[in-house]
This record gives sequence, C-alpha cells and structure tokens, in this order.
Amino acid sequence: MRKRIAIDMDQVLADMEVSFIELYKKEYQVEFDSIEDYVAENPDFDIVTVIKELYSLINTYEFFRRIPVMKDAQRVLRELNDHYDLYIATAAMDVPNTFQAKYEWLLEHFDFLDPQRFVFCGEKSVIHADYLIDDSIRQLNRFTGTGLLFTNSLNQEQCAYERVYHWMDVRDYFMDADRLKVCSES
Repeated sequence: MRKRIAIDMDQVLADMEVSFIELYKKEYQVEFDSIEDYVAENPDFDIVTVIKELYSLINTYEFFRRIPVMKDAQRVLRELNDHYDLYIATAAMDVPNTFQAKYEWLLEHFDFLDPQRFVFCGEKSVIHADYLIDDSIRQLNRFTGTGLLFTNSLNQEQCAYERVYHWMDVRDYFMDADRLKVCSES
C-alpha cells in the first residue's frame, strides 16, 4: 500500500500572500516592494489584525480564483503522484464562501490529481494520512501522522516540526531513495 500525503492548499499550494499583499496595497493605497521592507518601516503593522479587517474581501470567490500557484508545486506534485497517494486537505470552513472557488482552482491547476481526494474540512484531525504538509501549527498539532511545516511569513518563529521552505525541499524529502523504498514496500 502506498503512503498517503495530505497537502494543505492555502499558503502551501496557493500563494495567498502574493494576492493578499496586492489586496492590501489596493485597499490601503500604499506601495512597497516586499512585505519584509514594509513591516520594517511600519513596526505597528500586524498582519493578523489586517487579515481580520480584510476578511470580507478575502472570503470571496473572486479572491480565491485569482491566487497564483506556489513555485514548483505542480511539477513536484506530478512527480510525487507517481509514488504516493496525494490528498488536498484544506480548512475551507475558515473561509466558507470559497468552496466553489477552491474546487475550481484545484481542477484548473492540479488537473492530474483525483478530485475525489480533495478534502474540504475544518480541523485536520479527521485526515488519516501518513504525512501532512501544512503552514499551520494548529493543524499540524491536531494531525496524528508526520507533520511538515511549510514556511511562510506567519510561522517563522515556530520550530516544533520539521520545516520545508519551498516545493523543492518537499521533493527532496519525499523522493529520497530510502523513503521511496520504504513506501513501496508497505
């Protein structure tokens, strides 16, 4: 039996940060090149507060349909799909107006994955997989398998889980010859 990998969508497959920054610039009529520079120049900036303020604009079909794909995610998932059972596990209950947009986004950008393995949930304790790739410590804490923390600007200080910084790190982790051998023997 092949090993199962569950993969979060927001900030793991979908680069929400890029879309969020564009929305923030538009709504607050500011201009900057990088979020790091903006935060350094504006020490009172609190991303969590801003996300709450913009929630009604984020929790929309339009916002989620325009989010770009994380660099290398498609290429790596195509390769992993030959060796593992892949599941997309998104905490869609956090943004309930986006179910249709998320589903269509996945079909458009990951048409090689089985839509029967798209899981729209709240907390991910219901996910029964061997691995979970997620950017949320809260979700990884609830998961019973091996968690991998996908890096983003909100989880920089976290160190409870093995960290992957980008999709090529994910590829290296799962395509390791020893891990592949164990997965094919199971």
